Amino acid sequence: MARRPLVGQGSNSVQLRRYNARIVLQVLRRVGSASKADLARLAQLTNAAIGAIIQDLTAAGLITSLGKRRHGGRGQPATMLTLSPTGAYGFGVRLDRTAIETVLADFSGSIIGRRSHDMLLPEPAAAIELVRRDIDALLPLVPPQERARIAGIGVAMPFNLGAWLHELGLPAGVFHLWDAVDVRGLLEAATDFPVFAENDGTAATIAELFSGAGRGADDFLYLFLGPAIGGGLVMGGDCQKGVTGNAADVAMMPVPPSTLASAPRPGKPLDILLTRASLAALRRHLAHCGVEARSRDELERMVEARHPAVEEWLADCIAALTPAISAATALLDIPLVVIDFDIDGGLADRIVAGLAEALAAAAPEARAAPQVARGSFGRDAGAIGAACLPMFINYSPRAAILTGVEASPGHPGVTPQEAGVPQMARIAPG
Repeated sequence: MARRPLVGQGSNSVQLRRYNARIVLQVLRRVGSASKADLARLAQLTNAAIGAIIQDLTAAGLITSLGKRRHGGRGQPATMLTLSPTGAYGFGVRLDRTAIETVLADFSGSIIGRRSHDMLLPEPAAAIELVRRDIDALLPLVPPQERARIAGIGVAMPFNLGAWLHELGLPAGVFHLWDAVDVRGLLEAATDFPVFAENDGTAATIAELFSGAGRGADDFLYLFLGPAIGGGLVMGGDCQKGVTGNAADVAMMPVPPSTLASAPRPGKPLDILLTRASLAALRRHLAHCGVEARSRDELERMVEARHPAVEEWLADCIAALTPAISAATALLDIPLVVIDFDIDGGLADRIVAGLAEALAAAAPEARAAPQVARGSFGRDAGAIGAACLPMFINYSPRAAILTGVEASPGHPGVTPQEAGVPQMARIAPG
């Protein structure tokens, strides 16, 4: 199950031990519970190595015992081990053009506290102050003796907030002010926690990798259909970022123009996926048909009622997604597409089923269409991804650990000098 790469130049025993410890955590995240012998086999480690790692992880509070269990056969019953939900915590902040959400999640990825604000994104200083107050309000949910286990704050927000406002039907407002703001630095100064920032598509992908589809899949394309459409790419059990952090920016993928009367006419032969496969496109088409549906709840009611405008948009959305996904899977050779949604009302299951059918019909000779699966978190994907981000950086087996170079655009990484169990990037305030 776990992939253990060959150790090459630039690796040493400290980094390898950290990597192996994270492999063990990943195995437990995937299988739920396992004995010492199971972990040694699944992580491809010796009994001596697995024993030392289990001892360290237990002492750090990251894993816990479920007690003795006998699975038949001879010998003493095995002690079953599992991840401890209180082993680590992460705050997650989702900054969207039309909402701010702050959550607190535990090591299992479960949300244990939430603060939400449906509002147009204000100017940066006001937004940071609002988030600071939300974190102060959520902090008491972590017992004082466990606050040193807070791995930090993850921030998920769209790149280029001031772009594509016309396509999204939004006023110019203050979005352009965010393009030159160091959100990570401002939030670190305001809270004294380490902050890890990613675009919202990558953050939601990390939620799937850390606590969703990634528990059983190492390679998948992730899509999130919200006001816009975002995405991420997982290959070899790690989230791919690209040179500028924009890998799998599916919103910009070229597709044929829409046939809907409500769709803006592109100035080029091809349009972009954002124009057709997004809730902004659904809202625009409903308005064209005389229905104002501004909120999530209003959109869900139209979906549940199967309003004719919804049906027209649904067909157009699937028709746009099909060539985009076909091109991506032909290039990347990935077997799975995971797609999640900001609303439901039956929309999720209908798009998953319709897309699977369309991809199968479009598959070329001698090539199988990818499996299509519904995402694990729905509208919480971005917030959970943000909260998982500091825990993912600190506790997932990324190959960069083996060379000691863990930094990447958006987060500073963790120092390679740490021995044994990964430690927190900074001790949280008590």
